[in-house]
Amino acid sequence: MAAKSQPNAPKTKSPASVTNDRAVSQGQWGRAWEVDWFSLASVIFLLLFAPVIVYYFIMACDQYGCALTAPVVDIATGRARLADIWAKTPPVTKKAAQLYALWVTFQVLLYTWLPDFCHKFVPGYVGGVQEGAVTPAGVVNKYEINGLQAWLITHLLWFAGAHLLSWFPPTIIFDNWIPLLWCANILGYTVSTFVMIKGYFFPTSAKDCKFTGNFFYNYMMGVEFNPRIGKWFDFKLFFNGRPGIVAWTLINLSFAAKQQELYGQVTNSMVLVNVLQAIYVLDFFWNEAWYLKTMDICHDHFGWYLGWGDCVWLPYLYTLQGLYLVYHPVQLSAAHAMGVLLLGLLGYYIFRMANHQKDLFRRTDGRCLIWGRKPKAIECSYMSADGQKHHSKLLVSGFWGIARHFNYTGDLMGSLAYCLACGGGHLLPYFYIVYMAILLVHRCLRDEHRCASKYGKDWERYTAAVPYRLLPGIF
Repeated sequence: MAAKSQPNAPKTKSPASVTNDRAVSQGQWGRAWEVDWFSLASVIFLLLFAPVIVYYFIMACDQYGCALTAPVVDIATGRARLADIWAKTPPVTKKAAQLYALWVTFQVLLYTWLPDFCHKFVPGYVGGVQEGAVTPAGVVNKYEINGLQAWLITHLLWFAGAHLLSWFPPTIIFDNWIPLLWCANILGYTVSTFVMIKGYFFPTSAKDCKFTGNFFYNYMMGVEFNPRIGKWFDFKLFFNGRPGIVAWTLINLSFAAKQQELYGQVTNSMVLVNVLQAIYVLDFFWNEAWYLKTMDICHDHFGWYLGWGDCVWLPYLYTLQGLYLVYHPVQLSAAHAMGVLLLGLLGYYIFRMANHQKDLFRRTDGRCLIWGRKPKAIECSYMSADGQKHHSKLLVSGFWGIARHFNYTGDLMGSLAYCLACGGGHLLPYFYIVYMAILLVHRCLRDEHRCASKYGKDWERYTAAVPYRLLPGIF
């Protein structure tokens, strides 16, 4: 599954005020030190209504066949009351609680107890112990990259248990979908509350903590930059990748199995959604080491936004297309299906190649070829909180010469393909592209605000060289 802006100096003291004052004086980047009224209003709105939005979408599918306006119309016309809708909602069950506890425990064990072996025999895959980017306080964390391994083991066990040994039906996730929602919420809020307390009383790195003086903002956006338990359990990396993204493909497979059970076939639209989203998931785990250099790890602190978002928002709203197709088994024409496939693959190609170009440029320090030419770059420098001056380069060749965030453009094309696979019968499947557009545009703006604070005049030279963010000539 966005953070806020960063002023130059904090106005509110905290248990870490001495450390934070020193960090600011040396030009730290990251999330905000202080909160303006709009940011605070946005935070409170999301804390109050994001859980309601998730419930509304899932309830609309369960009780109203995915018709988004039907519950509102029923309540407005007196045909139903909120109490009636709530009474029809399945509660948490012992079975769901056991399944979810087993799932999370298994993913924790795969993450912490099984060092990666895939990188030893899979050509081109980068796994095992890897270093992250320099944090605002100048810390370089090490990570055990084993997500691809966890995904493979999980899915092999899934197929064996569901299809070979018949330990459980492949529809088990769909059959417990709403009870599992309550379990995911419990974990999301528990983790978010724990890391909030941890940030105040026993942080992993006090120099990388930020306090605004506002409880709601600290709770949502996080206090600690990289909260950890022990040497290897990193909350941010674990919850960003596991359990939500590992589950994504399993959830879609369960939806496909339910469609087969109900209608005797799996439609081409369901196949498209499963294939295109599986490509994205596998790409994430194949490039997990590269992910250590992205905004989620390099800039975002860990709070409710990531903790609850990765437990609830991601697995429940990123899979809406598959859920919709259980209730509405759309069979696309050959031309429509081919168009969706080509759009999804083109979007993925742009997304992956843009990220590959940047990664190649970083790894070789610019000593490489992009589109057959030596890449151009803007030389820049920045200060970390430990007083060290760092030098960097901003790529202005390849896709990064077309727009400053052209990888997001590819991401949006892929997101649109998922939605178009569902046809045009309902609005619900299209929530995803609307959400992704808002998310990525906002991410562009906040990323650029922080880059401007981090790089100063060097950033101005970069934006002059690459004037557009997403779409050349438009935005």
